[in-house]
Amino acid sequence: MFEIKTTQDSARRGVIKTVHGNVQTPAFMNVATAGAIKGALSAFDLKDVKCQIMLSNTYHLHLRPGDENVKTLGGLHKFTKWDGPILTDSGGFQVFSLAKLRNITEEGVTFNSHIDGHKINMTPELSMQIQSNLGSTIAMAFDECVENPSPYDYTKNSANLTARWLKRCKTELNRLNSLDDTINKEQKLFGINQGGIYKDLRVEHMKEIAELDLAGYAIGGLAVGEETEVMYEIIEEVMPYMPKDKPRYLMGVGTPVNIIEAVYRGVDMFDCVMPSRNARHGHLFTWSGIRNIMNAKYELDESPIDEMCSCSVCQNFSRAYIRHLMKAGEMLGMRLCVIHNLHFYNTLMERIREEIEAGTFDKFHKTYRNILGNRI
Repeated sequence: MFEIKTTQDSARRGVIKTVHGNVQTPAFMNVATAGAIKGALSAFDLKDVKCQIMLSNTYHLHLRPGDENVKTLGGLHKFTKWDGPILTDSGGFQVFSLAKLRNITEEGVTFNSHIDGHKINMTPELSMQIQSNLGSTIAMAFDECVENPSPYDYTKNSANLTARWLKRCKTELNRLNSLDDTINKEQKLFGINQGGIYKDLRVEHMKEIAELDLAGYAIGGLAVGEETEVMYEIIEEVMPYMPKDKPRYLMGVGTPVNIIEAVYRGVDMFDCVMPSRNARHGHLFTWSGIRNIMNAKYELDESPIDEMCSCSVCQNFSRAYIRHLMKAGEMLGMRLCVIHNLHFYNTLMERIREEIEAGTFDKFHKTYRNILGNRI
């Protein structure tokens, strides 16, 4: 499934080969939580912003419109009209972030829907069944996400539970892929490394789940409150124990600087709602840093958002016009800002791949880690 084309130190340039097409890595997954990018972008818009792989949310799609309805309608690809690879997360993070009351047992997690309060018993098996109904390319294992920091003993027990759940996920997905009515019989499973901010727990857990020989592995439970440097330290600690011939995915990360730093440490895949969420508030990423388009200084500015950007927004609209749209509450303003930010992120990944291929990523890393996080 995964081929490494070249490396520079720990940074890797590869390709993930799937039944729905190839993904050039390092790659950023554009987050379509409920089957759509927030900001009024369709699957066809994703092609224009150079998206390679879309991420959708198991938890939200299970609640609305219902994963069985999606299966009846032909699966998530047919439903959304996105024909490229799709990764579905397991719903684990949403269970622990949205559910006010939850009960965790060996069997799974019982909680109430944040929409209407009805009780749901989410098990590893149910998570796999939902993702199979959606027909995604890559399914994420069901895991427990703990807050950072959490007590050592609780975190250890949680990581052990996640490992046991992962084995059940693997067994269930193998069963589902063998059924006649399964939409995508080639659906692949990624495991998730947990262990909070404790390096020994992270390494021990990674060693254990690596033995399951899954299609890929993710580092979960980071970028949820810990210091950025702690996140980098955990990545460096875990990376030697992640299979070298499998994709490495850092979940929920992050800023352009986070991505550059994580690629430098060996990560291949990323996802984050940040580019679209920030765009809807007028915070735009550029090659010179972060621009707040709502600032008064852009009222008469006829320049594009970013002179170095080739997106359709920067080629056609001024800062003044986009600022006006945002101030007036026009939906078009949010849409244009989201298009720009997603195009920037996908172009950043494109540039990173080029730099690794050319053997110049180290210089790129040193230069842009000090620029892209600055506020203009």
